[in-house]
Amino acid sequence: MDQQQHNPARRAWLNQALGLLSVAAAPTLAFAQNAAHIVVVGGGVGGATAAKYLKLFNPALKVTLIEKNPVYVRPYGSSEVLNRHATMDELNVSYDLLKSKYGIQVVIDTVTGFDPVARTVSTAGRQKIAYDKLIVSPGIQLMYGAYAGYSEPVARTAVPSGWIPGEQTALLAKQLQGMRQGGTFVLAAPPNPYRCPPGPYERAALMTEWFAKHNPTAKVIIVDPKDSFVTDETMMLGWNRLYNFNLPADYVKKMSAEVEVKQHSGTSMLSWVRGKEGGRTLKIDAKQMRIETEAEVIQADVINVIPPMKAGQVAMALGLADSSGFCPVNRRNFASNLQPNVYVIGDASMADAMPKSGFSANTQAKVVARAIVEELAGRTAPEPLWENTCYALAGKDYGLFVADVFKIVDGKIARINGKGRYLPLNATPAQIKLGARYQQAWLRTFTSDCFA
Repeated sequence: MDQQQHNPARRAWLNQALGLLSVAAAPTLAFAQNAAHIVVVGGGVGGATAAKYLKLFNPALKVTLIEKNPVYVRPYGSSEVLNRHATMDELNVSYDLLKSKYGIQVVIDTVTGFDPVARTVSTAGRQKIAYDKLIVSPGIQLMYGAYAGYSEPVARTAVPSGWIPGEQTALLAKQLQGMRQGGTFVLAAPPNPYRCPPGPYERAALMTEWFAKHNPTAKVIIVDPKDSFVTDETMMLGWNRLYNFNLPADYVKKMSAEVEVKQHSGTSMLSWVRGKEGGRTLKIDAKQMRIETEAEVIQADVINVIPPMKAGQVAMALGLADSSGFCPVNRRNFASNLQPNVYVIGDASMADAMPKSGFSANTQAKVVARAIVEELAGRTAPEPLWENTCYALAGKDYGLFVADVFKIVDGKIARINGKGRYLPLNATPAQIKLGARYQQAWLRTFTSDCFA
């Protein structure tokens, strides 16, 4: 459900944000820097959006997008492959329209380094590409070695992650759909920070719904190093209604003033083991298909590990990340704090209150594109505003969301909307179903905004 319809203050903030980003507000083309060459490294949501909006704001700019993969495989919505609501092919997104419609040069190659003085980027294909400004959208890499017994080879062959969609997603789908009757699926949720905050819990919910139809004696167990997560109240209320999940007592107490939370007798197919209950993952035994947590060793039929994350490899290669594993940036324009004339956007950047999501990367890219165009014109960029909306499903027809607006407050990016971030706990069945329809529509329109 789009909260803009119900929150006039938020609608005003969004109108201001869109005004700052509008093509109509772009500067005149009559300045000498029109021929500037902007190179964008990384063709995911952040990089593709940045390249597209640079050309929208100033069609005279020369824009080159460097991406190692010829086709983008979208992570948002990828868990729907697991329950056969989508196919792997439906995750594929082409770069063709960025080339034909906007005149962006797309180079399929891997960036290996750069010379910040000469302003050139080097690639594995032995190209050297000169730039005036460099935007890097590195994405994330998974830290497979964070758990004893786990590694990338293990993930590829036996215990997939699938958080970066591709072959591991297909393997996980095959394992889940072929799991024996009455089997156990364990999902190991990651520590903060990580890409797509509601995502692990949506994945568990969608598989619980699928098992209810195809494997009704199966069990789904989430083991978690955290005690809470974004959208937890609305997500678990959906679990409660759909899968007879009993919420922890502290959640029931907190939510009871707004909504009735049912207490179910018997055992739910779905369980959530929090950090305070020993849910942190310690070890993976792929041969015996066991996962060891602080509380217990669980025998499973399918294990899905979502390990800790850090900035993508290209961020390391270009010296953009610090000891935290992520990339410090200037909050106003996402210029790197470590390298000159470089901007870092998306999941790899340190963006304070902004979550690591595709929507965040998209809005960061637009602000950065505008800031670069204004700088080339010798003007000051307007005060930035950012937005994020994460849609999620507790079931195919049970939609929910978190929606926020951000601005700089006391030198940091802060959320400026207070109440009304989430689907109301007392939302009607029609509103909940509409939220699921919005999620499906968003998958299409968001992809179009980034790539078409």
